[in-house]
Amino acid sequence: MTPQRMMFWQIDHVWVFYLLAALATALFLAGMAAHVVVWKKNAGSLKVPFSKDALERTVLDSFLGRRILHGELAAGLMHLLIFWGFLSLFIGTSVLAVHHYLHSFLTGTPYLIFSVAMEIAGLMLVAGILWALVRRYIQRVPRLERRIEDAAVPLWFLLVGLSGFLLEGLRLSYEQPAWGGWSFAGGWAGALFSAPTAEAAYPAVWWGHTLLSLSLIAVIPFTKLFHVLGAPAAVYFDGIEEPAVLDIEGAGEFNLGDTVFFDACMRCGRCVAVCPSAGAKEPFAPRDFIQAMRRSLWQAHSPFGDVRFLSRGEKSDVDKNFWYCTTCRACLEVCPIYGASFEAVTRKRVLAVEEGTQVPKLLNATLEKLGKYDNPWESSKGQRDAWAKDLNPPDLTKRGVEADLCYFVGCTTSFDDTARGIARSLTKILQTTDVSFGILGKKEPCCGDIARRVGELGLFQEQQEKCLELFDRYGITEVVTSSPHCFHTFRSEYPDAPFRARHYTMLLREMLAQGRLRFREQEKTTVTYHDPCYLGRYNRIFDEPREVIRAIPGLSLVEMAHHREDSLCCGGGGGRMWQDLTGEVKMSEIRIREAEATGASILVTACPLCRIMLEDARKAAGLNETLRVMDLNELVLQALEGVDAETPNA
Repeated sequence: MTPQRMMFWQIDHVWVFYLLAALATALFLAGMAAHVVVWKKNAGSLKVPFSKDALERTVLDSFLGRRILHGELAAGLMHLLIFWGFLSLFIGTSVLAVHHYLHSFLTGTPYLIFSVAMEIAGLMLVAGILWALVRRYIQRVPRLERRIEDAAVPLWFLLVGLSGFLLEGLRLSYEQPAWGGWSFAGGWAGALFSAPTAEAAYPAVWWGHTLLSLSLIAVIPFTKLFHVLGAPAAVYFDGIEEPAVLDIEGAGEFNLGDTVFFDACMRCGRCVAVCPSAGAKEPFAPRDFIQAMRRSLWQAHSPFGDVRFLSRGEKSDVDKNFWYCTTCRACLEVCPIYGASFEAVTRKRVLAVEEGTQVPKLLNATLEKLGKYDNPWESSKGQRDAWAKDLNPPDLTKRGVEADLCYFVGCTTSFDDTARGIARSLTKILQTTDVSFGILGKKEPCCGDIARRVGELGLFQEQQEKCLELFDRYGITEVVTSSPHCFHTFRSEYPDAPFRARHYTMLLREMLAQGRLRFREQEKTTVTYHDPCYLGRYNRIFDEPREVIRAIPGLSLVEMAHHREDSLCCGGGGGRMWQDLTGEVKMSEIRIREAEATGASILVTACPLCRIMLEDARKAAGLNETLRVMDLNELVLQALEGVDAETPNA
């Protein structure tokens, strides 16, 4: 007898199956239509440009698992087992339908190959689901939630897979075909039943399996399972090339890509595991914020409210705590679907500022100070160049003064007592190495970074115009900054900037390669380096500062547990420096303890905000005798031949 599958064996009233299939399809399509309606109402348009690169990224990340395997192999393999098991079974069911209704071809060898493939697919699905349940409920991986939906959905999947094997086993137990060994998993299940029992039980099991399978398809748009469709779409949207420069118009509105990402989020918690705010036990986590935004958009644009029936009615105040976000970008590093939660936070802040609601009083006062005095620190413009007393760097705003390089000092480096040492150290380095440079003195404005991060886009645009006008007036085409925040703002937020911006670590690395930095032998010292978020994760500048450190004789560089892309935020970014926000522990204290654990005697960083936060944490932790916090400029100046360094702290 030729190997083949008998369709609807022992099944009466097949028309009921077709009715149920039609109903499941209708519910699925209705759910998809509801998503499309909400997306269109929120974004205003469903226009999706074609991008070959975005499509390639979608295939690599969504179907081949490149992104989800990154950083957490166990979770990635578990996901791939479920994904490919489910997808293969879906494809197999479709192939079987073609065979039955359109063209009969699954007979003989093709059927045997088909049987083996479906056995493997089913086992992959069951293994993946069991692994997922073990991770969530036995291992209790901290980042994973344990809600009703988190148990119901995988158990639903598991019942579909197991009932499928049972159904096949009952059929094989009765038929006893010569090729039964090709359906090995079903054969194992069938061995438990006699032929008469199998024949009697088959119809009930068939209808049970059918109801489970069709209902699972029907609820995909109404549960977290929408991730199956939303994730590839979210990855594709992230791959579409967008202008790097901020578009002020509509910058506070959630676009189509944002909305798709909100719906595609699986709540896997990877973002929570790396979020510094969540780590400090503050009332904010990216996952919770995204879910709150998703619910609010559905409440606003769907006549039925939130369509996810297993989580309907959940409430969260996390969308009121978005000021805790440091905008450190760590969430984007680990999100399998490239979810930039921090960008969604910024959009929410824009809306809050525009409405004049939920803006902290201290932050409001800081923004007013920025608008009036061109800095967020002091009610004065006259002290902006006080740090330069006795150094006398050339002032490019004075008549007849010209230089190849403009040193843009920045607000924090100009006004904060701790950070001023950064400006003085870099100035001494440039003077010692005969670099042609100058500063803008009292006329230097704020680059607008703080206004941009907290959503005051009108004020940001004003500061942007001031900087561009000043650079144009004095013919400035080369700019170096102390702050990674200034650097990133100039590099990524200024439209068609007619100047080149660099962070000072890039300049030091260039000078090192040119042989302009000559270091004297230092006492043997172990140092560790803290990657600032806006220098490292935002601009991928990881190697330059490390190369400079390693070039100093006598210094030994050791890495902290979290470094480079995985670095921990100091807690000063995202406008938090000018707010009073705390959790059970400060982010900077977590970081300083990590530095202490390396055994290093010097913690080096390259950002004025990090310098301030880590110095305060060092004092609070009582590490005055064992650990120093230094900026890279201060470390370099200390090691330069023929230079008397300033002592930053002891």
